[in-house]
Amino acid sequence: MDYKIETQCIHGKEGKIKAHSMGAISMPIYQTATFAHLGIGNSTGYDYSRESNPTREELENIVTSLEGGVDTVACSSGMAAMMICLELFSPGDHILCSDDLYGGSVRAFQTTGTRRGLTFSYVDSSHWEWVEREITKKTKALYIETPSNPTMKITDLSKMRELADRYGLFLIVDNTFLTPYFQNPFAFGADLVIHSGTKFLGGHNDTLAGFLCTSREDLVPKIRYLYKTVGSCLSPFDSFLLLRGIKTLPLRMEKQQENALVIAKWLQNQEKVRQVYYIGLPEHPGHDINLKQSRGFGSMISFSTNTEATARRALEGIKLISYGESLGGVESLMTYPLLQTHGDVPKDTREKLGITETFLRLSVGIENVEDLILDLEKALS
Repeated sequence: MDYKIETQCIHGKEGKIKAHSMGAISMPIYQTATFAHLGIGNSTGYDYSRESNPTREELENIVTSLEGGVDTVACSSGMAAMMICLELFSPGDHILCSDDLYGGSVRAFQTTGTRRGLTFSYVDSSHWEWVEREITKKTKALYIETPSNPTMKITDLSKMRELADRYGLFLIVDNTFLTPYFQNPFAFGADLVIHSGTKFLGGHNDTLAGFLCTSREDLVPKIRYLYKTVGSCLSPFDSFLLLRGIKTLPLRMEKQQENALVIAKWLQNQEKVRQVYYIGLPEHPGHDINLKQSRGFGSMISFSTNTEATARRALEGIKLISYGESLGGVESLMTYPLLQTHGDVPKDTREKLGITETFLRLSVGIENVEDLILDLEKALS
């Protein structure tokens, strides 16, 4: 039988994925680089950990079941997963991207991607008509973040699938912010889903990881071959930590979302806050579309302050919340995208998106929400 997502996070799609050695409740860490063969042409199914490892395989199977795909590779980081994805394309191919992307993605596209002969362009994908106008004869894929990082734009995935079908394109979706607990892009026609597992899936700000998932059987051997060849696999120990983190994903996502909604509403009433970007607010322009394609809003908030001085004072003044560059962990983090996550994005692009000296991003954790608000209140005073 197929279990609900809360159960799948712990046991996989059909209960225990496999009987663990010695009856272990947690998946053992197979901390080995190589596996002995039983004889010539007779393998245990595992040969070398760069290709496959039992601990990592269990993690990959669970992520596959959560996303509703057919296969997943677990990588050493989200960027490593993205680079394997880019290897599916050929020189001369064009990839059309959401204009508001994680800055590291833009950096990878404009350096490594362009050196491989790929071309990239960017469009506000919250307007599907604008996306269609930018598709060319060389376009091979749509690369979407929804919600986007960091201005929280929402893209209609069903509309993107319609465009992908009309023009014969791959649909690639970064699902890091909402995770498969709140959103399943494959249900809306995505071909590939990317995660920075470092963030909500790991959930404890202690492990780097990434995932590339696919819903297409024909892509599985290609991705597995690239994965084995490039060698950017997740280690057995880090796979164990991700397995442990995913077990509490539903609890964390619910609590973080609950906190985020309270904080977003509080921020709206602060004199020194000019704009709040949170998809859980009914007035967010993508609120209704997000409701159609997800089960929640997540815990990422961005907001603009009245002056640069206020933004800098907030970053220097927070005590409970940490000034840090990541997101998605149990600890709340505040980021200055201008100098951190989006420092490599061209200045004119940043300013067009509103990523200015007054713009802050907040990843809400699971602390007591009153304590978080008190911390913000003092920092913004």
